[in-house]
Amino acid sequence: MVFGTLGRYFSMRHQNSNKVQTLYDHCNNIFSSFQTQPPSSQALQKLVSILDTVQPADVGLVEESADDDRGHGFFGINQLSRVARWAQPITYVDIHESDSFTMCMFCFPTSSVIPLHDHPGMTVFSKLLYGSLHVKAYDWVEPPCIAESKGPGSAQGRLAKLSVDKVLTAPCETLVLYPKHGGNLHCFTAVTPCAVLDILSPPYREHEGRKCTYYHDYPYSAFSTRKGPGIETPKICDDEAEEYAWLAEIETPDDLYMRQGKYAGPVIQL
Repeated sequence: MVFGTLGRYFSMRHQNSNKVQTLYDHCNNIFSSFQTQPPSSQALQKLVSILDTVQPADVGLVEESADDDRGHGFFGINQLSRVARWAQPITYVDIHESDSFTMCMFCFPTSSVIPLHDHPGMTVFSKLLYGSLHVKAYDWVEPPCIAESKGPGSAQGRLAKLSVDKVLTAPCETLVLYPKHGGNLHCFTAVTPCAVLDILSPPYREHEGRKCTYYHDYPYSAFSTRKGPGIETPKICDDEAEEYAWLAEIETPDDLYMRQGKYAGPVIQL
């Protein structure tokens, strides 16, 4: 994902912290053989415990003097000019990428959005480093339930159940999503300037069936479920309908404005 305006933070190299190295060492240890030996629950919980202690300074972000936050901010030691919020993208910062896992950061200006998308067959750890972020996440209903939208211009959607719908404010616990639960399909909306440290395993690889797909969520009442032999339609009461949505696949949104940022934290010893 991405790293745009840093709000009240700016990138700065810090050599005194070893938490990034600790993260890398643990990830390399537990994910390097994920295809033959998935990590144990204890190993995953240890990773969560490490992430819970990470602060902005540990990844090269240092708090600037308090700003009035009118859509301005610093975003890199070589780019100290101030720019309007509308010109600021979400910025993706690559920390480390291998065949077994990815470590990266996303920095968001206020109101920026990473639209609803999936993580097929992946486990993702998301640590909010600073600011406030709204997270809305779903998991697929199994067995799959397919429906078509009512009215003209019909779209096809698959039923999903709401897993997370809340605002996180740093400091807070690390979010974890799994292939089948925990909110594998999620959307991030920046309530304030914020940054997220992500660890994904295995990483996105389209040729291995792990393509990032974007979705639009529709209310449960907007679609008509199919009926017929062999088709299972879950019975959902009216008072439960708000917990469900139909997710329709869409193209990558044109307004998803991202750019590459440069990592300025401690160097990882491979």
